[in-house]
Amino acid sequence: MSEELPQIIETLAKRARSASLVLASASTKQKNEALQHIAEGLESNRKLLTIENQKDLDAAKENGLSEAMVDRLRLTHERIDGMAKGLRELIELPDPVGVLIEEKERPNGLKIKKVRVPIGVIGIIYESRPNVTIDCAGLCLKSGNASLLRGGKEAIHSNTALASIIMEALKISELPNNSVQLVPTVDRAALNHLLTLDQYIHCIIPRGGESLINFVAQNSRVPVIKHYKGVCNLFVEEEADLANAVEIAVSSKCGRPGVCNAIENLIVSEKIAPEFLPLCAKELIAKGCELRVDAKAATILSDFSTKPANEEDFAEEFLDLRLAIKVVESVDEAISFVNQFGSGHSESILTQNKSKADQFLQEVDASSVYWNASTRYTDGFEFGLGAEIGISTDRLHARGPMGLDELCTYKYNIIGTGQWK
Repeated sequence: MSEELPQIIETLAKRARSASLVLASASTKQKNEALQHIAEGLESNRKLLTIENQKDLDAAKENGLSEAMVDRLRLTHERIDGMAKGLRELIELPDPVGVLIEEKERPNGLKIKKVRVPIGVIGIIYESRPNVTIDCAGLCLKSGNASLLRGGKEAIHSNTALASIIMEALKISELPNNSVQLVPTVDRAALNHLLTLDQYIHCIIPRGGESLINFVAQNSRVPVIKHYKGVCNLFVEEEADLANAVEIAVSSKCGRPGVCNAIENLIVSEKIAPEFLPLCAKELIAKGCELRVDAKAATILSDFSTKPANEEDFAEEFLDLRLAIKVVESVDEAISFVNQFGSGHSESILTQNKSKADQFLQEVDASSVYWNASTRYTDGFEFGLGAEIGISTDRLHARGPMGLDELCTYKYNIIGTGQWK
């Protein structure tokens, strides 16, 4: 590590801490105006964003990234519109800061109020998707937190352009200029030092591949909320609507295979597998999806091109047009499979049997569990959160899509009339 790099990172962290103390008491109006300035900046800088994004896309293709990963990088006009829309949706959401969570009066007359407050300084470590820069900056601003953003090398040009738009917006707002800062290097040494600054940074949220998340969790002195891998499962139970199940399965895998809420495993009841699997496999293969199947599925799909699946396949987040298929005898076996190989992200059962659905909903251990719907709905926008800073697969202090409320902690305000002891 160069001698200057630790000082650069520490300076960013100190500035963020100072900004967070001001942001904590910023008014809703001030925060919303800053968000509006950023949204307008995105819309008026489309040319800059597309030029810089193309540099990242060109590098990605030169480096042999998969088409799914390239898609994660791409900033289309539609996605730029989506980022601006997301910020305006945040403006419309209630401000979480200052909300009274609980109030009670003690026998001695003390009034105790539990009030929602910002966490402080949040570091977000992420890869690939440049829209995360805007989502995280916006969510942190609305929730009164300062943010330190450290994107991956594959999106460096796009992230730098987005950060410049945020910086210009903050300059004309009433919020501190250092409320949002982009770490100006993708040097791993910078990340290593960032993870030691627990005197300035209060929370780290890693978003990316399994290796990145494990590295951050193992090396951080700052508390970490993990956006862990998305090994999502779809279970087609014997009483499912098969036509609808085919549509959900194909969409959940092939709609955007490179996102964390796409399914990686398709589980099918053996009673309907002979009818369902050929229908589904035909559609999946037509969309370019490779199928990795267990022995029972291989027998049923002998007329199709498949590969044998092993336990490593069932536990892998493919993030690509690959899907593992498991045939099971019962709901109990499906639940056991999900709890063994799923990552605690999102799981779904398709069935018309309420009793079996209730069992799945109760016994599956994941942040989001669905009945008759795609796992692709695990998303801050879809949950009405405005966006999400990540999808936590942890249990403390947040689980599932993390919106404004999850970016806050609380404090106690105690009001007395001269009590002492």
